[in-house]
Parts: sequence; structure tokens; C-alpha cells
Amino acid sequence: MSEGSYQRLWDSSHVTLQELLDQEQPMLQPVPTREWQSFQYRLSSLYLYYLGLLRGFDTLYDQMVQPQKRRLLRRLLDSVAGRVLELKDEMVRVDMCEWHCLDHVLRDLGLTPADLEVPIPKYFRQEQSSILQERELMLAEILSRMEPVSFQEAIMSRTEAIILLQTAERARQGRLRATFIREIRREEERDRKMRESGWHRLNPNQAAITIQKVWKGYLQRKHTQYDRQTEMEFIGMIPLPGLVEHASVANLRQDVRRFRQIEKEEEFQLAISKTHDALRETEGPDIKEKMKEQIRQWFIECHALTGRFPNYPDESLGGSNQIFSDKTPEQVKMELENPVQESTKKEDKNKEKEKEKKKAKEDKTKKSEADTMLKALPSKFIPLINAGHEEYKTLDHMITIAPEVDELMRQELKNLRLAVDREEERPFKAPKKKNVKKKAGKKKKEKDLTPNRSLASLFEELVVFGLLKKCKAVLLKDFVGDCLYLGSTLSLAHKLPMPSLFDVRQNMALYGVLRLGSPDIHSMAPLIRSILLVGPSGVGKKMLVNAVCTETGANLFDLSPANLQGKYPGKAGVQMLVHIVFKVARLLQPSVIWIGNAEKNFYKKVPKEEKEMDPKRIKKDLTKALRLLNPGDRVMLIGTTNQPQLAEMKGLRRTYERILFMPRPDYASRYVLWKHMLHMEKIQVTQTHLDISALARVSDGYTPGHILQAIRLVLTERRLLQLSRRPLMASEFLAHLAKLEPVYREEEASLKVWYFKIPLGMKKIEFNKDLEAEETRLAKEKKKRK
Repeated sequence: MSEGSYQRLWDSSHVTLQELLDQEQPMLQPVPTREWQSFQYRLSSLYLYYLGLLRGFDTLYDQMVQPQKRRLLRRLLDSVAGRVLELKDEMVRVDMCEWHCLDHVLRDLGLTPADLEVPIPKYFRQEQSSILQERELMLAEILSRMEPVSFQEAIMSRTEAIILLQTAERARQGRLRATFIREIRREEERDRKMRESGWHRLNPNQAAITIQKVWKGYLQRKHTQYDRQTEMEFIGMIPLPGLVEHASVANLRQDVRRFRQIEKEEEFQLAISKTHDALRETEGPDIKEKMKEQIRQWFIECHALTGRFPNYPDESLGGSNQIFSDKTPEQVKMELENPVQESTKKEDKNKEKEKEKKKAKEDKTKKSEADTMLKALPSKFIPLINAGHEEYKTLDHMITIAPEVDELMRQELKNLRLAVDREEERPFKAPKKKNVKKKAGKKKKEKDLTPNRSLASLFEELVVFGLLKKCKAVLLKDFVGDCLYLGSTLSLAHKLPMPSLFDVRQNMALYGVLRLGSPDIHSMAPLIRSILLVGPSGVGKKMLVNAVCTETGANLFDLSPANLQGKYPGKAGVQMLVHIVFKVARLLQPSVIWIGNAEKNFYKKVPKEEKEMDPKRIKKDLTKALRLLNPGDRVMLIGTTNQPQLAEMKGLRRTYERILFMPRPDYASRYVLWKHMLHMEKIQVTQTHLDISALARVSDGYTPGHILQAIRLVLTERRLLQLSRRPLMASEFLAHLAKLEPVYREEEASLKVWYFKIPLGMKKIEFNKDLEAEETRLAKEKKKRK
């Protein structure tokens, strides 16, 4: 894209942003519960539009060169990403489900399934690159200092070595001899066939005709193959031959623009310092005098209105910027009084909220659905988006000397008070309320059990014990799956559609990557401390954990029960273990704490063979440590399990705030999986006789891990060399698939039953039952009218 294309994208994005801001206000109006479908549709539309806006801002921030625009873009990018997360939470609250069927919304808005993809800002990994390199060097240094593991080498006698060499040499000579004899027999067979067919009796004309026939057949086959290739390229079934080269050139241009960004940033900083110095020397004194005169006038007006001189705005409130913001003295006075009075107002509001909650609990049985209303919750990010949009309109970047003027005018105000009012500076005080008790239930600060130890020593200890590991480099887009195309149809029929692999990937991008990638997003977005991934083995749970770490540059801590066996024994040891892990995770954030086989921490009954492991010993300390995580602490606990039925539901619910179900891949996802995995092995599916659709149907019940295993077993080095002579057939994979154990329907059904026992699943089932009852009631009323 050229500079003009990015400018057009910049302008069109702000037009879209203005339209979305206009649509935000009606969402705050309450809507009756019976109109939940229209409310859900408007919410989904907003979500999709914000996703498109996020995609555009990410492209602009990654490629725009102007430093001023990039600063504004960064704020807008983070704010729009935060708004996407808020809308996702609203959709979960309205749908009572972690996944959403948006195929009808896509169709109405004229969008494609690609528009559902959650874009991951590129600056997440780019800004973490230097930190990641330092961390890898640290890990490599620690591992090199660790004692190497000694392996017992097999000692072989001289006689055994000679026998082994003789056997290998005789086998090699035998293979050569067999190849030579095979060639001789082929030549003899060829001569025999020529004698029988009478080819040796052909005259020159017949020989020429035969040669022409073979050559023309070869040319025709080449032309047919070329025409087929051209047709497939034209209809978009295979990539164009120059597409890879074009992509590499485009990537090179993007890298060049990134280098230009660094150069322009340095030039911008240098220009700012030069301009600032020039202004201070030439126009600084005049600007100071003008500002002083305006502030003195403001002092006089406030004294005339209130009978006293005002307090000078504090630096935290903006200093003199608050005076020059086109506000009257009365408005400024009210703004200065508000911060003092806000604390008492908040206490009153909290008390009122507690009373309302108590009343709501008592009157739950009395309230009916007609009385309940739906509305969007107030957003923390909309004011930031509004401010960024207004800045786009004005784009006034002025260098001020306000801090110096503020200091002088504060002293002058103090002198005026002493001369006119004969009083010292006094703040506005809100009336004190008697018998105001302090808020109960404040979070206690965690005691530091390792105050005298450095971060490097704690980091090394975790690496040595195998609790801090290097994650596998996997991108989130490598977790392949297709979206559910008939979800809304199933929902209208009051059936509960299961999530696809595409939905799982989107949820991990929203709950994990976007929150951990940016401190600004994490500090203001709805807080999520922990996620539990539930699904059969081989479906890709550990891959998603590695993908979150790769996309955000997060540290990976392994607190799986099997990994903790024999480490940090005793109650004090467990406390120290959890404390060190969470301390290092906070200091080196972003961090992901992974627990494999998470059900073992909450066993209903510990099996005899696992009693020595003591998998439940970390449960209490883990829950306490999670509660101490606040907004801004980019630390997330991710658990994985394939047998959640063995665990206590109450314990899992307390520890894991979000539970995501990962079923077997459906037909669409299996089709995409086969195609993607074969492409990764450099197999062009369109140029072979391979029936992907048949493979996708036959592999029903198999996980992505099974499919990958079957492909690797078939596509050996020898088989890849034979592809030019013997095309790949679908039947070759069946034998290997048959040897693998699939995920049976009974196993998946038991996981579904467990999932719909969690609070969110139970709400969804009850809501569907109520809808069915309401529809049957309306149908009966229609019949009576007829």
C-alpha cells in the first residue's frame, strides 16, 4: 500500500468510528427481556464493526510513519481493543454462552467469516522482541551451568563391531546386485515384447508416425494440464504462481516502513527539543505574560463570585490547563470541589448498592421476566475513544511552558490571599459525616517471603526446578478450524450448537492474548484472572497455551501436579512455591501459569496410585494468590483438563473464572485441518487426486492430533520422493487412522453434560426452556383465536 492508501484508510476509519460512537448511546437505554433478540443483534453488529475498526487501526499503527499520528493511533488501537473486550462480556451476559452464532449477522451486514477473526496487534511481539532475546540468553546461560545429565553409553567389543560392519556391507552389496539384475531382466522383457509386437520390422515411415504420435500425445497432455492450471487460478482455487513473490516483496516494503518509523521518531524527538528551545528563547517571555494576565483575571472573577480567592488547580488535575479549557470560574470551582467530595459520594453509593443487592436477593422469587430489563453497561473505553476522535479532528500539538507559569502564579495567589483576605491557603472541605465506618473487606497485601533475594536468583531457581519453561513457538493462527455456519438455524430450533475450533481460537484471542498483550488494555478491561480449557486429549489445549505465550511474549510457568512431585515439600514449601511463582510472574509480566490435568488439584477422591504425588496440596494457596491479582497485573492462570468429572465443581468454579469447552472438530473444521496440514507438508491438494471431502467425513471423531499423526506416518521421506510417479490417495491414510483410538460420542456427551452443569450452562438451558414454553403458550393462544 502507498502513503495515500494509508491516509484514505485513516480517514475512512474515523468516519466509521463516528458512526459507531453515534450508535453507542441508544445501547444504554433499557430494553424489555422479551426483545432480547433485537438487543443481541445490535450488540453483535457493534462487535463486528469494532473488530473491523481494530483491524484497520492495527494496520495503520504498524505501517504509518508520522510519529504524531502513531501516538494517537496507539491510544485509539488500545481503546478500540478494550471496547471489543467489553462488548464480548456483554454478549456473554446476554447470550448466557461463551460462543455466539453470528452467521445471520454476517449475512445481513454483507460480511464474510474472515471478518470474525480477532486481529492481534502486531506491536505485541515487536515491542517484546528485545526482552524476549534477553530472556532466552538468561535461560541458555542457566541451562548451560546446570550439570549435564550423564547417559550410559553402550560399550561394544571389537568382534561385535566387525560383525556389524560386515553385515551392513553385505546388505549394501546385495541391494546393488539386486538392482543390477532387475535392470537386466527389464531389458530382456523389453526386447521380448518388441520381438512379439514386430516393432523391429517397422519401416522408417511407420517409425516416424509412431514417434509423432507419442510426441503429440505428450504435447496435448501438457496443454491440457496448463489449461486446467490456468482455469483453477482464474476461479481462485489455487494460489497464483507469483503470489509468493508478491507477498515477499510486500513484506519487504513493510519492513522498510518500520525502519522509517524509527528514523522519523528520532527526527521528531530532535525537532521537538529544538522547537521547544527556540520558543523559550523567542516567544517564551511574551507567552508567560499573557498567561499570567489571563490567570490574574480568573482570580479576580472567582473572588467577585465567591468572595474568596480560589485554590490553584493541582498538577494531577492539569494545572493551568484546567483554567484555559473554555470554562467559567463557577465550573472550575465545581470541578475543584468534586475530587474532595467524590470519596464521600462513593461511600454512599456503595452502601446503597449493598442495600439494593440484599433487596434483590429477597425479591428474586417475586420478580417476573417482564420486569427485568436489558441494557449495555457503561463503558470505560468510550470516553478515551471520543477523546482520540476529537484529537483527530483538531490535531493541535502545542508546546507549552505552563509548568513554569503555574509555579509563579501559585506564589502570586498565595501573596494575594495574605494581602487581601489575610488568610493562608485552605482547601475546600466537604462536610464530615459522623459515624462513618471504614470499608470492610479490603484486600490484604501479600507478605514478601523472599525480601532479601534478587529476581535473578528466583528466576534461576524456577528454571532449575523445571517450573519456568521455554514455550514452543506457535502462532494462534496455526490453531486451524472453521466457524459454525448453521449456528443461528440451530438456535432458532432451540438446539444448543456446540462451539467450533474457530470459536475456541477467538475466545483465546479475546480472553488471553488481547488482555496480556497490552498493560493499558489489561488495566481497564473486565478482569479475567483464570481460564479452564475442557476437552478430549489431542484437541489442542496445550497448543493454545503455547500460542498465547508466543503472541504476547509471556513467560510460561508449569504448575502441573506431575511437575510438582517431590518439589518444595511440606506446607511451608507449598507457600514458598506459590509465592515465588507469582512474584516472578508479576515482575516479569506478561506471564502464563499453566496447570495440566487441572482436575487433579480438585479431586473428589485421590486415586491410590497418585497419593504420593499429593495433587491437592497446592489448591488453597493457589486460590489465595489468584485473588491478589489486580487490574494491571498481567498474569493469567490457564488450566487444561480432559476429565473434569473427577473434580469438585465448587473448587473449579472458584479458581477458574472462565470455562471454555473444546469439542471434537466438526466436518468444516476437519476439512480445513486436512487441507492446512497437507499444505504444511508441501502437498498441493489441487494438483493431486486426493479427495479431502472424503477424508473429512471418514475422520469423524478424530482430533487434530490424530489427523497430524496420520499425515506424518504416511508422508515419509520415501513417500514424498515417489509423489511425482505415484499420486497421493485418500486410502493411504485410512490404515493409520484405524490404528488410532478416536474420541467416542459417549466421551464427548459426558463432557457436554458436565459443562452444562456449570452456572453459565445451567442458565442457558433454563433460558431455552423458558423460550420454548413462551412459544408454545403463544401458539395455543393463536389457535384459540382462530
